[in-house]
Amino acid sequence: MKTLKEVACGQTVIVKRLVGEGPVKRRIMDMGITKGVSVFVRKVAPLGDPVEVTVRGYELSLRKADAEQIEIE
Repeated sequence: MKTLKEVACGQTVIVKRLVGEGPVKRRIMDMGITKGVSVFVRKVAPLGDPVEVTVRGYELSLRKADAEQIEIE
């Protein structure tokens, strides 16, 4: 199981599923990150938090804890 947290800068991946539960999962889905969507990793901060991604044509910053809950292919 590979998560969005492990993806290197400059890579594009497809979301396989969301592992989180309840409000956290809902918040991630509200940001446009759903199964089958393409996510491009733009930047990773020096300490790994946050991760900047492009989803559905807009830029988004995700905490490392949130990125860990997004399984990718």
